[in-house]
Amino acid sequence: MNLHKLLLEREAQGRPLRVGLIGAGKFAAMYLAQVPRTPGVHLAGIADLSPQNARSNLDRVGWQQESCSARSLDQALKQRSTWLGEDWEALVAHPEIEIVIEATGNPVAAVDHVLAAFRNGKHVVMVTVEADALCGPLLARRAAQAGVVYSLAYGDQPALICDLVDWARAAGFPVVAAGRGHKWLPHFAQSTPETVWGYYGLTPEQAKTGGLNAKMFNSFLDGSKPSIESTAVCNATGLTAPPDGLTFPPASVDDIPFVCRPIGEGGVLHQKGEIVVISSLEPDGRAIPYDIRFGVFVVFEGETEYIRNCFREYMVRTDPSGRYACLYKRWHLIGLEAGISVASVGLRREPTGCATGWRADVIATAKRDLKAGEVLDGEGGYTVWGKLLTAQKSVAFGGLPLGLAHNVKLLAPVAAGQPVRWADVACDETVTAVRVRREMEREFSMF
Repeated sequence: MNLHKLLLEREAQGRPLRVGLIGAGKFAAMYLAQVPRTPGVHLAGIADLSPQNARSNLDRVGWQQESCSARSLDQALKQRSTWLGEDWEALVAHPEIEIVIEATGNPVAAVDHVLAAFRNGKHVVMVTVEADALCGPLLARRAAQAGVVYSLAYGDQPALICDLVDWARAAGFPVVAAGRGHKWLPHFAQSTPETVWGYYGLTPEQAKTGGLNAKMFNSFLDGSKPSIESTAVCNATGLTAPPDGLTFPPASVDDIPFVCRPIGEGGVLHQKGEIVVISSLEPDGRAIPYDIRFGVFVVFEGETEYIRNCFREYMVRTDPSGRYACLYKRWHLIGLEAGISVASVGLRREPTGCATGWRADVIATAKRDLKAGEVLDGEGGYTVWGKLLTAQKSVAFGGLPLGLAHNVKLLAPVAAGQPVRWADVACDETVTAVRVRREMEREFSMF
């Protein structure tokens, strides 16, 4: 609340929040569509390895050519226009940039970008949640040491889940479960970029029109992205991961309080305070009416008879005991909502979700029998998918984090359905993301 008022004040003062964007893909395009409509914000620069693709996205969302014609960052800042180029280092180093949005989708590159932003005193809105799942707890510590804010991106489901969890706790409700929806059947775990559109519910022509990336969307479908996002939520909120990965129980919105209660009370939770991803499909493939596929939810508990009576008085949908209730958003608007993070970080110095500890992890798991010598192709590809585990379990057997399972060679065979371990691959230990992850394992794994 009041963010719009504060933005209007910055606009009136001629002191807009000055933002730099790294990566101009799908999420960024949605944010770019909103920036011209948001007072008190100046997107001063965009850095992308392919400026031409970035310009195509600007054209797609309706930017005028003259809005992005500045020859330098200095000129863009002076004229309140936008610079577009490849030099991300110049962008994060410029003294007048206050906030950096990291939206490349590449976790290895994102770690470099974010650490450089911290060194230069910039706040960071992390869209590349894969990087947060890889080493978010250590990045949050580095941000605090630098005196800047590190934040998940509002509009993506992790930040929205964090918001609902915070609402419940701030209102005095114990959080029993929280999570998001997903379209899931078990065989989707073996999906590849060749099969994704049929499973997802789009034609190849629709995907092409929308400029959609098959590998990226397959990472949603095969369970990798739900595990990545659940990892970020657990590390930010203190919720726990299920002991052996996500199970994707099916449920309608109204049935979420029935499903998200402890096993001993008829639900699926191994303990209260667990992350859950709800499927929009029954096990036989039938679509569930009034699903939560694109939404988020929190299940909270009425601890006293008086509170449970209030639930009844106000017709709150609960489980049969009347104890467990649910609040939800049925949709999320991705990059169209990212301005909430920019405003919260820039005006209040508050993140919209940030790791507070290392509690969960997502590890590479073989989609099929893999042979020694094969090269892994990362999330959404042909070789591995991501499985959610507790951080303790991941460390115990040396699981390879999914964010580092791209373009690395297998040293040993891995059977279908089995985790890939650090010892199974040839990893370049000089890569910054690898070093940071190794450092996090040393410093945070005192379970």
